[in-house]
Amino acid sequence: MTSEQFLSKASKWIFYSFFFAVVLLQGCSSTDDPLPDGPLLAMELTNEAYGTDTRQVMDVFLPAGRTLEDTPILIYIHGGAWIDGSKEEFLEFRTAFEQALPDFAFVAINYRLYNFISNTNGFPTQENDVIAAVEHVLENQLEWNISDEIYLAGASAGGHLALLHAYKHQEIGNIQAVMALFPPTELESLHSFNFVTQSGLTSLLGGTPESNPDAYFQSSPVNFVSSSSVPSIFFHGTEDTVVPISQSDLLAAELTGAGVNFQYEIIEGQGHGFTPATYATVISDIANFIEALR
Repeated sequence: MTSEQFLSKASKWIFYSFFFAVVLLQGCSSTDDPLPDGPLLAMELTNEAYGTDTRQVMDVFLPAGRTLEDTPILIYIHGGAWIDGSKEEFLEFRTAFEQALPDFAFVAINYRLYNFISNTNGFPTQENDVIAAVEHVLENQLEWNISDEIYLAGASAGGHLALLHAYKHQEIGNIQAVMALFPPTELESLHSFNFVTQSGLTSLLGGTPESNPDAYFQSSPVNFVSSSSVPSIFFHGTEDTVVPISQSDLLAAELTGAGVNFQYEIIEGQGHGFTPATYATVISDIANFIEALR
């Protein structure tokens, strides 16, 4: 081999060694530091699965410029008497929430619904799905570049599920506060409200308060209020004929007795669902409540 051939081979060996070293370092860099150098763009993840059932999905709305330190997340849980509804309910309020809380990420979840015909997905299926959804959000915190600070919100049955998780499973997720609109809070008393609540809760909970008292106790947020419960804000109309305002009165009494920071707003003359103007005020009040905590 001539000296020229040797130098040529040596040069190629040096080149390829350098090339693979650069590739290897770049690969290590992207694995060890998943965060980009510049601000992140807004992102939407639709029907993100958090379980194996087709109902166990969520929509995720990530804001531009989000960071691990400064982007808390609000998880919204839809209503529908635990038998109906979908995560699309959040879309009615999305713009207002994003304007009121511009540094927040938002998640809207579906959960398995009770089926009267097949008698499947009775409680605590919905409670367990909220737990699984919260855990999924936490598992993706780094990938989504969001904080671990979680705020729970929901309307009607969704408000019930938000309150139940916040008080009963506060250790699952770094729950900062909870907000609810016209929520069921004490299912034993709600059972006797009318024929609809009697038949619905008897099926959902597998019996009456007399035949299955533990199911009613375990499913009632008021039973898990303590002095360490998270700050709470909730709203209820005086003309609600679906979930009586007495349900929120009971919650207010428990929170007062436990010394919990809360805000209870009674909406005069409105029922199970508010006017657009009232919803705008409610979301503004929620944002002010949250900002006062931070």
